[in-house]
Amino acid sequence: MSLTVEGTVERKGMGPGAWALVTEKGDSYEIHQGAPNDLLKAGQKVKVKGKVREDVMTLAMIGPVLEVSSFEVMN
Repeated sequence: MSLTVEGTVERKGMGPGAWALVTEKGDSYEIHQGAPNDLLKAGQKVKVKGKVREDVMTLAMIGPVLEVSSFEVMN
């Protein structure tokens, strides 16, 4: 499922650690491995385009896994 979502990047301490995108409503998406390093900055507000990977499971289990295709930093 493709989607565009806005939120804040957070580093979660679950398992070995995971990156998440948390929306203003409190929805949480786990950012899939291989995301651009420029995206992975705790506290950064972004708009992300990508797709939810329903064929992937992770140790963190903090929400659906979001494979990022592009993003932009929000001011």
